[in-house]
Amino acid sequence: MTTLPRLAAFALLAGLVAGCSSGSGGGYVAAAGKQGHAAPLTVEQLSAKVGCTPKMQVNAAEIRTGYCKTPDGEFFVTTFKTQAGKDAWMDAAPEYNPHLVGNLWTVLSSRKVLDLLKERLGGDLHLTDHRTKQMKTIG
Repeated sequence: MTTLPRLAAFALLAGLVAGCSSGSGGGYVAAAGKQGHAAPLTVEQLSAKVGCTPKMQVNAAEIRTGYCKTPDGEFFVTTFKTQAGKDAWMDAAPEYNPHLVGNLWTVLSSRKVLDLLKERLGGDLHLTDHRTKQMKTIG
């Protein structure tokens, strides 16, 4: 997959951002969302839904990222402790890659892989830069 090095570099960038952010130390704990959402899923739970045991790339208090390779393809699953953290990540996300986006999580891969994963994970498929008014979301 030609975008895998880009995805890996982005996962490392996310880890650096998380490492430099303020916040309490310790592990990530999934808690009920403030807006009536169900408890957010962890990287491990999302990955298990698609038959993968993730290789953790980032394991910080505010953000966690795991790499998966399945028969569907290769992808990164990222979970966030807060909506603000997710929003900051989305603002720094590569404009050229589609994202599958759910409650405090994103999956980054090719469109083909995301179409397959969406069937089992749900979420909204963001096809272009979410910061523009022309963003196309398939929900």
